[in-house]
Amino acid sequence: MNIALIAHDKKKDLMVDFCIAYKSILQMHNLFATGTTGAIISKATGLNIYKFSPGPLGGEQQIAARVAYNEIDLVIYFRHSLNAMGQDNDASSLLRSCDANNIPFATNIATAELLIKGVERGDLAWRELINPNIK
Repeated sequence: MNIALIAHDKKKDLMVDFCIAYKSILQMHNLFATGTTGAIISKATGLNIYKFSPGPLGGEQQIAARVAYNEIDLVIYFRHSLNAMGQDNDASSLLRSCDANNIPFATNIATAELLIKGVERGDLAWRELINPNIK
């Protein structure tokens, strides 16, 4: 599966902890992230991550474009609920694109854990029908 990881500054530590906890699952998939988040995760875990631009410089939009082309199968986006409005527009655009393409989208640790355990069990194998290029 192609999994996108995004975290606002105040949630980057949580994303790193999540990736450490679920490294054995994540390492079996293609990982994509906004630039800074990807660099921090990769340094902390050793996971191979394709890094887009940092979020404020268009990274979220780059991931949204991949979602629009049905090239991402799952988005985990830990966002700070009191963040600046500018990034909310990018998040809303990404969420709309995920909804339009039936891409699972987690915005908190509880949902992310449910989805990643679902990935481990094969519950999201239906994505292979939609995206036959999944490894």
